[in-house]
Amino acid sequence: MTAQWQVEGTYFEACTCKGACPCLFGGDPTEGTCDALVAWHIDQGNMDDLALDGLNLAMALHTPGNMTAGDWKIVVYIDSRASQQQHDALVQIFGGSVGGHPATLAGFIGEILGVESVPMRYDIDDRHHQLDVGELADASLRAIEGQGGEAVTISGHPVAVAPGNTGTVAKSDHVSHRGYGLDWHFSGRTAFYSAFQYQAT
Repeated sequence: MTAQWQVEGTYFEACTCKGACPCLFGGDPTEGTCDALVAWHIDQGNMDDLALDGLNLAMALHTPGNMTAGDWKIVVYIDSRASQQQHDALVQIFGGSVGGHPATLAGFIGEILGVESVPMRYDIDDRHHQLDVGELADASLRAIEGQGGEAVTISGHPVAVAPGNTGTVAKSDHVSHRGYGLDWHFSGRTAFYSAFQYQAT
């Protein structure tokens, strides 16, 4: 029997593109390639009767060119607070093996460099998002200020990790990752965050 599952919460991504990230619109990265740290905080979720509330998952990724061309290299980090059953459920959901939008995203992955269970913390303070992934990665990003102090948003972009949701445009205070040949530290680059909802289809 196919597992029934759903997860929802907050998603963010911070990458090396400058200005407005062209990857969201199917364009080439501003730097030719793209390195990014992306993360999901699950407010509510389950696989069958197994609760996934409050858990986090992150990925470090490298794309050699246009994101829609695929061949992404990724490292997956799963919240160490997850039990073995919860860990396995998150691998299945975000790895795309049980369908839904993650299955579409998984089609772009060329190589999984590693999967690790690590302590993770994802904090949201109004328009500031902070992620810590053990000693391996961290990111801090803030929404940019638009007209009248309002947030700047985008919606309907064709390359969407969280389809159907409006993204808030942000800028990174800092982003870093170490290991698996993906070693980088940058700041002042493109970032954004939004709600997300994935479910079995």
